[in-house]
Amino acid sequence: MNPELIADYANKCGEGPLWNPIDKQLYWVDIPNGQVYRYDPSNNKHELYFQAPTGIGGFTIQPDGSLLCFMYRAGLAILENGNFRYLIDEIKEEQGRKFNDVIADPMGRVFAGTMEDSSGKGRLYRFDLDGTFKPIVDGIGISNGMGFTADKKKMYYTDSETYRIDIFDYDIKTGDLSNRRTFVNTPEGGLPDGMTVDSKGNIWSARFGGYGVYKYSSDGVLESKLDIPMRNTTSVIIGGENYNEMYITSAGGEDKALNGEYAGALYRVDISDSDITGVPEFFSKIAV
Repeated sequence: MNPELIADYANKCGEGPLWNPIDKQLYWVDIPNGQVYRYDPSNNKHELYFQAPTGIGGFTIQPDGSLLCFMYRAGLAILENGNFRYLIDEIKEEQGRKFNDVIADPMGRVFAGTMEDSSGKGRLYRFDLDGTFKPIVDGIGISNGMGFTADKKKMYYTDSETYRIDIFDYDIKTGDLSNRRTFVNTPEGGLPDGMTVDSKGNIWSARFGGYGVYKYSSDGVLESKLDIPMRNTTSVIIGGENYNEMYITSAGGEDKALNGEYAGALYRVDISDSDITGVPEFFSKIAV
């Protein structure tokens, strides 16, 4: 598995890559700069797709292909064909905080974490299909990567400050989470960041400060590390038309002298010769 440089926009914090199966493009964001990028592997072209008025902590894809954007100040917006509008300007209880990493669940709900500079002040929110929302987990440091087991009965959850990936029991009917416990500790170097789950149930966890992506079995056994020539790998997704292309985002492009020549770049790894494939991410189905 050899990483291939796809685009280098020197992102300050490139994050949240998602494969859009509707237009067959990869989307990702530079969180603090509020920039949405996209890459079309059919012609190898990439571009800055949209400049938001403030930072974007993450996004999901709606069934019509529009992007549901989770903003700084814990706002919510919809981006459709380049047109951007706020649905929620901010969550008053989250003033001074920002969304960081989100995921749609199998029913179309969205789990979205908030964070602030002070440790332990973040929350994990659940947005239900009718657009209502509520905090369901408190005391979070840096809310990060999430994913679901193949049987859809458990949800993985990363709080980077704890240096571990946890797992919850997940009720698909209600969206409730319970019985939080440690899935894996991650002492190998760097902070666990964004993650994805492949078709075999393996967990791929990007490591901020760790120059790579770590692969864990569904039993929590560390199986391998995919080395990436970027100090701060931030997130990973498996996409492409056949779900055999792994994409990795990174941070630190504002200081390449410290973080490396390709800090803030997007990389791709061709996994078509392996037994690994990705699975489509769930669409969010939030009423807008």
